Amino acid sequence: MRLSQTGMGTTKLSNIDTMYPGQSILLQTGQLVQYGAGIFGYNTIPLLVRRNIEKIIVDTLNKYGCIEVLLPTLQPDTIWKNSGRYNQYVDDGTMLITESNKGTFCLAPTGEEAMLEFAREKLKSYKNLPVTFYQIGEKYRNEIRTRGYLLRGKSFPMLDAYSFDIDEQAMEKSYKIVRTAFLEIFEKIGLNVIPIVADNGAMGGKKSEEFMLISDQGEDKILYDEQTKIGLNTEILEKENYEEYLKEEYGIEDISNFKEIRTMELGHIFQLGTRYSEIMNGKYINQDGKEALYYMGCYGIGVSRTLAALYEQCVINDEKWGPCGFVLPKSVAPYQIQIVPKIENPEKVEFANWLYQTLQSQGIGAILDDRETVTMGAKIKDCKILGTPYLIVIGDKQEGKTLELENMKTGEKELITVENLIKRLK
Repeated sequence: MRLSQTGMGTTKLSNIDTMYPGQSILLQTGQLVQYGAGIFGYNTIPLLVRRNIEKIIVDTLNKYGCIEVLLPTLQPDTIWKNSGRYNQYVDDGTMLITESNKGTFCLAPTGEEAMLEFAREKLKSYKNLPVTFYQIGEKYRNEIRTRGYLLRGKSFPMLDAYSFDIDEQAMEKSYKIVRTAFLEIFEKIGLNVIPIVADNGAMGGKKSEEFMLISDQGEDKILYDEQTKIGLNTEILEKENYEEYLKEEYGIEDISNFKEIRTMELGHIFQLGTRYSEIMNGKYINQDGKEALYYMGCYGIGVSRTLAALYEQCVINDEKWGPCGFVLPKSVAPYQIQIVPKIENPEKVEFANWLYQTLQSQGIGAILDDRETVTMGAKIKDCKILGTPYLIVIGDKQEGKTLELENMKTGEKELITVENLIKRLK
């Protein structure tokens, strides 16, 4: 990417939100654009980071045998009335609806109804089971209190997956498979989440777990045992039989060592059982030739939440000015390196162009800062804002094809040849 083609000028940060400095920087530098409360547009780099997160999700779920589909987000009200959740979502103001001469349509806040309608036509026999369908698409919730920019918005991309099984034992097996996949997804992204015991709430069903990131920016408080690495949502303690429930479902017998910490929810998984199958007539023909209800699981990751959490975690600080940018993990950074040549020197500019094209030809994402009206110091500062892991300055000190490579996270510098640079970045 050539910065001259992006329209990016010099940036000055001021009055950064101390609670969410990462997203505040994204907004001030035009990488996020806010259209209204909880409604955001993405500039190229956050969009590409988001797509890399989505690719990790897709590749991992595919590895575990899940099947990707895509369902409409604009849905007729009938499927929501069939499940009995239409009035609930409309009355509490969660669901956005539009009325026309063709009927009433809903912007989907979640996907259980649409996925069951989809699956019923495909999974008519026990021979078709088990299966887990998933999609990544936009969801809409009319949040009364938007909070934390992308962390709680009205429109947001979400991974939602649904497993269909013949009985409870098979459902539990599918649940464990997706649980393992989720832990792998967050590890690949670079976020150290912990699965915690949670309440199923309005979703219903038997068992659920939330995937939490320990963070002072989170709006959730959980109880957590640092030694066993087990956590639980405090809502669980409101159950009348919570001690029996914790012992039976999770093997937790003593919570005296658990301490309260603040966390950010990035994902949630549920064992739904036959709740939605019963309501919406979700049936298949079993081995005895009789109709039987699907046993379902439901699994979700907030993609924009994960993006926001990642940016907040990757904030770097200047000793004098405080938050000044990011260093993105190599696993999701769309551009691995930024090249900053001395514009006043035609030979350095020519070499920078050659290096840029060489890296591009090797499939290595690179940014060439070819802006002519921006000072060298401002360009180096902007490298931090864009989050690239490495920087190369091609100035008067650079000789031949030996480069000075700077690690933007540690500040360490090393001399490296172009050949070894390609090997390192690939």
